[in-house]
Amino acid sequence: MIMKQLPLHILAFLLTLTGLHAQQQLSLQDVIAIGLENNYSIRMARNNEQVSTNNFSLGNAGFFPSVDLRTQYAGTYQNTDRTDFEGHGTSLRNIHNTVANVNMGLGWTVFDGFRVQTSYDRLAVLKEMGELNTQMAIENLVATITAEYYNLIQQQRLLTNLKFAVDLSRERMRIDEERFLIGSGSKLQLLQAEVFLNADSSRMTRQEEVVRASRVRLNELMAMEDLRFNLQPADTIIPLNDILIFSTLEASVRKNNTAIQMAARDKTLSRQDKKIARSQAYPYVSLSTAYAFSHNTFQSGSFSDQQTYGMNYGITVGLNLFDGLNQRRRVNNATIGVENSRLRYEDIENSLMADLITTYNIYLNNLRLVEMESQNLSVAYETLAIAMERYRLGDLSGIELREVQKNLLEAEERLVSIQYHAKLAEISLLHYSGRILEYL
Repeated sequence: MIMKQLPLHILAFLLTLTGLHAQQQLSLQDVIAIGLENNYSIRMARNNEQVSTNNFSLGNAGFFPSVDLRTQYAGTYQNTDRTDFEGHGTSLRNIHNTVANVNMGLGWTVFDGFRVQTSYDRLAVLKEMGELNTQMAIENLVATITAEYYNLIQQQRLLTNLKFAVDLSRERMRIDEERFLIGSGSKLQLLQAEVFLNADSSRMTRQEEVVRASRVRLNELMAMEDLRFNLQPADTIIPLNDILIFSTLEASVRKNNTAIQMAARDKTLSRQDKKIARSQAYPYVSLSTAYAFSHNTFQSGSFSDQQTYGMNYGITVGLNLFDGLNQRRRVNNATIGVENSRLRYEDIENSLMADLITTYNIYLNNLRLVEMESQNLSVAYETLAIAMERYRLGDLSGIELREVQKNLLEAEERLVSIQYHAKLAEISLLHYSGRILEYL
């Protein structure tokens, strides 16, 4: 079961967090731990799990008898006029009679066609489904937080790349400005360098907004009180797990995937619903007993008061002989429900296997692309170094230098993007196979 308490270092962090724009470096594990503790959907899932746990009881299934205690006190005010056969009349006014009684009764259905036993088994399955719902919510949150954590790293790396581009453009403008001042460069070339610098600065400013949006999203997932908390990932790169094996993942999907496990429980519930529908064809046996005490007072008649007390008991045996074919209809519908649950299970399993195959191919392809783009980036940096030196010597035009800068920027962006998409594929594969909690 996922830990219910935060690690001490995370707790200390939360206690010491002050200031509107506080900054703290957090690892992926730290972010996940805070999210699992605070996230609203997780807390609601755990509450719902507690409800299903509370419902799993012998009493809720109907194993225990029911005991009722009832008391009553009542009275009457009456006026009576009577005439006998000889013509003599009598009148009674404001006659107050009272009755007080206490009754305690016990009823117990001893047998109702195995409905009680099946209901108890059904509650056990519902309890397991409550736990699986919580597990699924936790897995979904871990996958979402992990993806957003590495997205923030991706966006920060892109921002760093754009800052480098701004530095290059600023250096180029410095060179062009020096040339212009000594008369070896043109005003057009200087203005062109300024345009490129402004364009790069504009892109950098837009990227800063993307970084802030990703940070806010992470704070939202962690349910931070201050959504403007300046979270800084402890990691600066996107590490890739390049040893995932398809056959191992496939076996793990069939065994550990939470959606498949829930579909299996749904099949069990459908079979139990059919057993409950069939139970109505059996006879039922119930027992009842009660103890009663009553006290009456009279202001007219032969007695002034009367007490009655004692007990009664009974046994009832019954069998529904005909209910308009409704019992047969319920069994037929339950049979269809069993078939549908089987089809849902196979559909979920089939869909997951298709997703696994597709995602694994994406995963392998992105790993290959990472290697290729890493080589391209090395070449782009080397090309830039040569181009800058030639530009300083006046042996390279501004347009040619800009093209080299653009190639470097695009190579860096492609590599970071491919690394992130490879990571997303890795996250999905571990999610499908029920291994997403390895990120903890």
